[in-house]
Amino acid sequence: MNLTELNKIATAMVAPGKGILAADESSGTIKKRFDAIGVESTESNRRDYREMLFRSKEAMSQYISGVILYDETIWQAAADGTPLVKLIESSGAIPGIKVDEGTQALPMCPGELVTVGLDKLAERLKKYYERGARFAKWRAVIDIGSGIPSMTAISVNAHALARYAALCQAAQIVPIVEPEVLMDGDHDIDRCYEVTQRVLNKTFQELRVQRVALEGMVLKPNMAISGKKCAKQASVEEVAEKTIRLLKACVPAAVPGIAFLSGGQSDEEATAHLNAMHKLGPLPWGLTFSYGRALQAAPQKAWSGKAENVAAGQSAFSHRARMNGLASRGEWQSSLEKKAA
Repeated sequence: MNLTELNKIATAMVAPGKGILAADESSGTIKKRFDAIGVESTESNRRDYREMLFRSKEAMSQYISGVILYDETIWQAAADGTPLVKLIESSGAIPGIKVDEGTQALPMCPGELVTVGLDKLAERLKKYYERGARFAKWRAVIDIGSGIPSMTAISVNAHALARYAALCQAAQIVPIVEPEVLMDGDHDIDRCYEVTQRVLNKTFQELRVQRVALEGMVLKPNMAISGKKCAKQASVEEVAEKTIRLLKACVPAAVPGIAFLSGGQSDEEATAHLNAMHKLGPLPWGLTFSYGRALQAAPQKAWSGKAENVAAGQSAFSHRARMNGLASRGEWQSSLEKKAA
């Protein structure tokens, strides 16, 4: 393992003013998104849509540091035959790959899940590296509800995340470690804080046990935030303050950077929260975004599967990428959204 090289990539992934595009929706998820805009989810439509994003010159070269791809996408070529991986590289961004294989019910733990995909992961990583992937992603899902999460669910998911991370580093690939505490429930921000703290502490304990070099990874956590169904929604300032306090308590300074997931927040909320956190600096690690839906909802709608809408889709993508790029420096203002509109 060449840690210097891994650290260089991890640092580039969280470079100031840039963030990661999560374009790794599973076939099922992208079908739902396409259904919402009236587009059939065929392989060529999925390819055309992602090619549109990767050819957005302004967004990709100025505000996107890396792209997380789905297995189908990493092997696809653009309409003119150029591999999509090469489009990403030519923009200056780093190609990455989602390597987990989804979740399964966790035995003896009703309502809880464990992420699978460690079998044969070492061989898959070799092929992805040859194809151009320089980082990977594995998502663990922790739900908050009555009597959950259990310590069992937290432990097995943290263990799997750390095993995945060690395999990645052995393959010279930077692991994005993503323990996501979901915001689907009616819990308040303090309950989210307490559960996320347990999850992060356990995850870093496992990473150390399995000898993962913290300097060669990126953390992709949720923010400390109220559940969607909670009657009292925390303010932008409270989300920022509690998230930063939580991360400072749990994330060692050796980690080069933290790239948040949007986790169901609206586009502007995800941007405002990130921006507010940068007002609380200086911070011990790079802090940026790794958004999927919060970067893509607007371009998807603008594109709607029509070739004549490609420019409109790219313009919508560039706007969201720019807004988040500004937020990752603490330079975003809500008035900039209204100007664009």
